Amino acid sequence: MKAVSLSPGQPSPLGATFDGEGINFALFSENAEKVELCLFDSPGAQVESQRLELRERTNHIWHGYLPGAQPGLIYGYRVHGPFAPAAGHRFNARKVLCDPYARSVARDLKWSKAVSDFDEDSASAAPLARVISSTFEWRGDYPLRTPWHETIIYEVHVKGFTQLHPDVLPKLRGTYAGLASPAAIEHLQKLGVTAVELLPVHYHIDERFLAEQGRVNYWGYNTLGFFAPDPRYSSSGFDGAVDEFKEMVRRLHLAGIEVILDVVYNHTAEGGEHGPTLSLKGIDNTSYYRLAGNRAQYVDFTGCGNSLNMAHPHTLKLIMDSLRYWVTEIHVDGFRFDLASALARELWEVDRLGAFFDIIHQDPVLSEVKLIAEPWDLGPNGYQVGNFPVLWSEWNGKYRDCVRCFWKGQGGSIGELASRLAGSSDLYSHNGRRPSASINFITAHDGFTLRDLVSYNSKHNEANGEGNRDGCDYNDSWNCGAEGPTDNPAINALRAQQLRNFLATLFLSQGVPMLLAGDEFGRTQHGNNNAYCQDSPLAWIDWNLSKEQQALLEFTTEIIRLRKCQPVFRRRRFFQGRPIRGKEIKDLYWVKPNGEEMSAADWNAGHALTLGLGLIGDQIDEVDTQGEPITGDGFILLLNASGEPVSFRLGARPHAVQWHCIIDTAFEDVPPRIFEHRALFLLQPHCFVVLRAELLTASVAE
Repeated sequence: MKAVSLSPGQPSPLGATFDGEGINFALFSENAEKVELCLFDSPGAQVESQRLELRERTNHIWHGYLPGAQPGLIYGYRVHGPFAPAAGHRFNARKVLCDPYARSVARDLKWSKAVSDFDEDSASAAPLARVISSTFEWRGDYPLRTPWHETIIYEVHVKGFTQLHPDVLPKLRGTYAGLASPAAIEHLQKLGVTAVELLPVHYHIDERFLAEQGRVNYWGYNTLGFFAPDPRYSSSGFDGAVDEFKEMVRRLHLAGIEVILDVVYNHTAEGGEHGPTLSLKGIDNTSYYRLAGNRAQYVDFTGCGNSLNMAHPHTLKLIMDSLRYWVTEIHVDGFRFDLASALARELWEVDRLGAFFDIIHQDPVLSEVKLIAEPWDLGPNGYQVGNFPVLWSEWNGKYRDCVRCFWKGQGGSIGELASRLAGSSDLYSHNGRRPSASINFITAHDGFTLRDLVSYNSKHNEANGEGNRDGCDYNDSWNCGAEGPTDNPAINALRAQQLRNFLATLFLSQGVPMLLAGDEFGRTQHGNNNAYCQDSPLAWIDWNLSKEQQALLEFTTEIIRLRKCQPVFRRRRFFQGRPIRGKEIKDLYWVKPNGEEMSAADWNAGHALTLGLGLIGDQIDEVDTQGEPITGDGFILLLNASGEPVSFRLGARPHAVQWHCIIDTAFEDVPPRIFEHRALFLLQPHCFVVLRAELLTASVAE
């Protein structure tokens, strides 16, 4: 490379920015003594070809301008300063550091002595950044802004979704382009989901212990670059990852599907005091990380060795700049924040009105996108379900646990189950939020798949190489009588019925349903409830569906269609549960098997395994965008988690001449059945039934 020198440049924007004539470099470090820009001739270069000192420093931002430089330039930094762990400083100029604002990564980390040993130079092994200047044409792409109450989320891993898909071109399988392929989009559209929630796609690294065992961090919760899409999912390699990601977003938008990113801003891949120095740790450790009282160790609310220092303005700026970039430049529609309670810890306690949330709320860009919290971390008082502020929705772990326990036949508070089915107003109504604050899920990437939830009592994580010690021991699962696969037809029939029960419950509950990819047809991980390191067929979706899987897919598609066409299942406001505007008709009611409404004494009776829920379709008390009243059909939902049949009297409200049974999970194919008002309905064991009212009236009950 020809020798060059830097002119002063500008302190803003941070990162490497091409202006058409050269590149401006800007890096924040409050405590550094010297910063050098390292230029590499190629991704495989073992050492930098030039070191250029950033001599200008403005408000702790080191900057310089390289005239004539072009996109494609590969670079890193060496940051000089004291190595004084007792004071919190871990500067080491032997380590080449990746720009935290890098938009593109030029090469991956190579684990070796060069990375792990303090005295070794890491130029041959460090991950490097690449300067980009995208000319991508969005061709009229715009935010879909799907209303929350109409949203159906599909949690999916980019690679795992198409790696085995026979109708995706082999070179596109497991990539961003594969997820945007016609076959993938066709499945999403037929299923009826409105948004994909992608497991982490920010650039991440594989932990050393995994690399040494020949495994990877498949889920990706080990971020190093908050601006760069991970090139491992790019069909065109490192060079084309950014534009390929944008094209994926554009095509999904054309199909009416939003893109939500699972993001990890609570910690980074640099780990604790014994972890590698790859970026922030060597740039300014005391600014970017929360340090313990002795300053040599890290506060760890995440279980991953470190926690980002949300009390520092430049750490907040890094996160906010990253979020805005993904919205404005990449056109994503929202974010799910991993271990979001950690982001709220300004000092020690979780503060739901912390600086991070204040900034989000006043931001004109981020306040308009979908914001989802995983409302817990591993620190004290970290479980914060129901405590996040307005604008935020939350993964409702209480919904998951309650619904699992009910269908397991374990019983519990019937009042809690009623609340979960009705949108969890006990958790979200106190601060003005609506049912959409509850992201309802029964399974997610972390834990059993839905098939495994009804097939295993215990985890089976031996393939992870950790002696089955990893993963959660408490799953509220029930194997229906045998551990794992069985030839017993009665057990297999019960498992199929339980799958239908869970799916019907999920999609007919108030709130926002989230479906784990593959659960629509009963994907299995063979009892592994922690497949974070399984980049293998164990974690990939197998599209070779059996007859039983195809039947479950059809059931899931039908239950989603029912939700989408009946507004009573996706209300914007909580049920009132009382007479509306002075009328006797309520918008919902709860019934006992004798047809009478639940009384206070019934709610306080303790455990129960049967429940009826009536939904009044013409008493929604909401209007559409044109101001017209929203109305729909009336329904009764009957749930029986016991092992015995139960007779339900089809009385109370809503008033109907006839009841049409449209879903009965006791049958794979629901026989057409019509029941007269006040008739007895025999509810089979382990069963979910949906009855639609015909000829609704507003008369008083008999």
